[in-house]
Amino acid sequence: MGSARDLQETEGHTEAMAKQNVAEQFVDILVRAGVSRLYGVVGDSLNPVVDAVRRHRGIDWVHVRHEETAAFAAGAEAQITGKLTACAGSCGPGNLHLINGLYDAHRSMAPVLALASHIPSSEIGLGYFQETHPDRLFTECSHYSELISSPQQMPRLLNTAVQHAVGQSGVSVVSLPGDIAGEPAPEKAADTALVTSRPTVRPGDAEIDRLVEMIDKADKVTLFCGAGTAGAHAEVMEFAGRIKSPVGHALRGKEWIQYDNPYDVGMSGLLGYGAAYEATHECDLLILLGTDFPYNAFLPDDVRIVQIDVRPEVLGRRSKLDLAVWGDVKETLRCLTPRVKAKKNRRFLDKMLKKHADALEGVVSAYTKKVDKHVPIHPEYVASVLDDIAADDAVFTVDTGMCNVWAARYISPNGRRRIIGSFSHGSMANALPMAIGAQFTDRKRQVVSMSGDGGFSMLMGDFLTLVQYDLPVKVVLFNNSSLGMVELEMLVAGLPSHGTANTNPDFAAVARACGAYGVRVEKPKELPGALKEAFKHKGPALVDVVTDPNALSIPPKISTEMVTGFALSASKIVLDGGVGRMLQMARSNLRNVPRL
Repeated sequence: MGSARDLQETEGHTEAMAKQNVAEQFVDILVRAGVSRLYGVVGDSLNPVVDAVRRHRGIDWVHVRHEETAAFAAGAEAQITGKLTACAGSCGPGNLHLINGLYDAHRSMAPVLALASHIPSSEIGLGYFQETHPDRLFTECSHYSELISSPQQMPRLLNTAVQHAVGQSGVSVVSLPGDIAGEPAPEKAADTALVTSRPTVRPGDAEIDRLVEMIDKADKVTLFCGAGTAGAHAEVMEFAGRIKSPVGHALRGKEWIQYDNPYDVGMSGLLGYGAAYEATHECDLLILLGTDFPYNAFLPDDVRIVQIDVRPEVLGRRSKLDLAVWGDVKETLRCLTPRVKAKKNRRFLDKMLKKHADALEGVVSAYTKKVDKHVPIHPEYVASVLDDIAADDAVFTVDTGMCNVWAARYISPNGRRRIIGSFSHGSMANALPMAIGAQFTDRKRQVVSMSGDGGFSMLMGDFLTLVQYDLPVKVVLFNNSSLGMVELEMLVAGLPSHGTANTNPDFAAVARACGAYGVRVEKPKELPGALKEAFKHKGPALVDVVTDPNALSIPPKISTEMVTGFALSASKIVLDGGVGRMLQMARSNLRNVPRL
């Protein structure tokens, strides 16, 4: 029997639980689902939830300056950890600002729970101040978007939202009126078991049998890999070695498949390089591994194609398939590799490796001439120095635009580094917000935001978030005072550039005014030292590098397809420039290749 005091404490705890309001119950469920932070901007309809977070030891409120930043940060944290994350916005304009970052998270398959607080429940549908309908607005960028209309409904609805976000790897949105958030919860929420990770998916025996037959009959097989190869590097290498296949990748596949890869032939797509284009077009059988590569103009239409993906809805939506295989890459290859016949003829593989090395030699020779003396600084040089100086386990967040090009060509993956960007959604201004979410997961890990001046200035206010939380993010600003990728698009389309120039401040001075470390670099010889000093700084830092706005050059032959909407169906290399360590890797892979 317990003491009278124990009994009183138990009764007091029960009474306290009975008095719990809906917001407190909401936060309890988030914590139980593994959420550590709630990114957002406070506002009246959101206040009960923010107050509940303040009083809960298991979760922190991260006050950002713009809700778009909150969604991007949550999405980045989810991509780094693989766990559920959360963001929030107040009613009307507040939660509307979440939508761009949520689109990005959803298309990146990042499990994010978004709280869209709402106007008073009695006023919904009556044109109330700041009224929107978030349960409708977010349907396109979520697996689940529903309105909580009573306290009794909340626990089950929130649990369902969690299951959708985690189980389907994407966004769930819960709309919660502020008045309901403040009402007493009717009872303690049931401790329902929640999904915390996705299962592996194995294809059926019939699909495996058919795939084995197709591979054994093909003389020349190419693998083209995307983000779905995450965690399957060893399996892909074993499979490629067994069937003597060149291995190309999409941008989102780079960090998972390019390193320690003796079969690497580069990347295809708008930012492509090397021999990936040729390898996918000159084979007998193309196997798409975990990629929903969006540019069907780069995919062949005269070879047999197999697609393997854990998401059945993406199978065949880019190209006509000869076989669709529903399964995750790792589990599928575990079933497949032992059953296919080992191929002895590697002439196709060696031919593609040679083409890859030759292609890289050509573009590197154009880049390396006096690059360390060129003023304004070549952005290629900045990226290559950054790749050398950054930590082996650094997280790079990359702005959309030309920073995508430099990251794709210069940042060397090694199995420990991460490279995150808006690679599927293509939003500007993503790098800084993503760096915030990445840095919160581990303050000791180096996080580098590769920002363009256009993207950085869009959400520059959240540089103050770095200062407020003393997050040691290093912003490397590629400052060419223009929207470089847009200028290139206009040029390819035969249009004069217009509306692309930026009048910029001294961003390093802005950083110092915010209370951070800031340095401006205008000469290439100053760059290595400036980056090293910034990386040594314990808090947030910004390196404002003035880069050459004319660094890009167009291939000498421009096809009709290039002129129309950048559909480069016949283009092998879109942008001139170097490719950093990838040339060294290609040369290394050629050591055992006979002269062709």
